[in-house]
Amino acid sequence: MILKGSQRAGGTALAVHLLRTDENDHVQVHQVRGFIRGNILDAFKEAYAISRGTRCKQFLFSLSLSPPPDERVAVEVFEKAIDKIEARLSLIGQPRAIVFHEKDGRRHAHCVWSRIDPKTMTARQMGHSS
Repeated sequence: MILKGSQRAGGTALAVHLLRTDENDHVQVHQVRGFIRGNILDAFKEAYAISRGTRCKQFLFSLSLSPPPDERVAVEVFEKAIDKIEARLSLIGQPRAIVFHEKDGRRHAHCVWSRIDPKTMTARQMGHSS
């Protein structure tokens, strides 16, 4: 699995990108967890609003998971990988969204977490990413 992660701001632009059906044959919002609103656009706006109570500018962590071109990966495999990554990055319990894209019969996933811990109003540190 090829992983590409980054801290980022721009939640609205990211949500629009994740929902684009003109660049993918199929888009599936698989999960929106830990946000008040159940859709990605509003969830990322919520994450931005909470981040305004901190000094954090890059309040999201975005990760894409792409299998090699000749591999077909089941949803459950992506879920397990995301859960392991979440634990390794100390993001357990943070609000997250998972979106699957399919293009030319090949599925890949995107997972986006809010980095802001609402209890402490601090950003989770992401020392392992670019």
